[in-house]
Amino acid sequence: MARTIAAVVALAFCAYTGADARPVSYAGGWTAIEETDRQSTALWVHYTVDPTLSIGWRSEWDRREDFVFNGPQATWLAKRWFGENYQANIYATAGAGFVTGVGDNDLNANAAGFIGVLADWETRRLFASYRTRIFDGGGLDTTFMQAARLGYAPYEGDTGDLHTWLMIEVDHRPDNDETIGVTPLIRFFKGAALLELGWSITDDQPLANFTYRF
Repeated sequence: MARTIAAVVALAFCAYTGADARPVSYAGGWTAIEETDRQSTALWVHYTVDPTLSIGWRSEWDRREDFVFNGPQATWLAKRWFGENYQANIYATAGAGFVTGVGDNDLNANAAGFIGVLADWETRRLFASYRTRIFDGGGLDTTFMQAARLGYAPYEGDTGDLHTWLMIEVDHRPDNDETIGVTPLIRFFKGAALLELGWSITDDQPLANFTYRF
């Protein structure tokens, strides 16, 4: 009986892990993530130490403020729920490093850091998530952002199929001229790869995210 329960949980986990660019994967796994939203572009590579912790390196270019952040990032899986037909997760994340000005920003290297929370809930057809982050850039003003997503899968694919999600993201950035952003997007994933493409209808800026698990 115990083996049967363990097998069901494992299958459920495999069915859901491909649906999202999760910041913690399987123990010993590497993940490369590229993220571009209406304000910044980031490259993040992490290694999952155990099923509740990943450690990696993040490089992020804030295109609005013209600075680059570089430093290590750690992410903890705080809680995971398995339901009859859903999975939900709460993660906490933190990073520390340095910011340097680029372009017209003559900022010298300053210590910087951030903390954040990510929560998600999904079935095979529905998806919802929320994330927030507070960033302290040393010589820069402390910034806050939050974003929520809703998604719908128009069809249910089997393992190994190409999966498609239609989503909309609404984010709040109090320091921006456009404090509320609305970005429709489409998500594709198959096997170890995930691609998201969208466009902010408030800022006229692209969204392009790519994730690959090794």
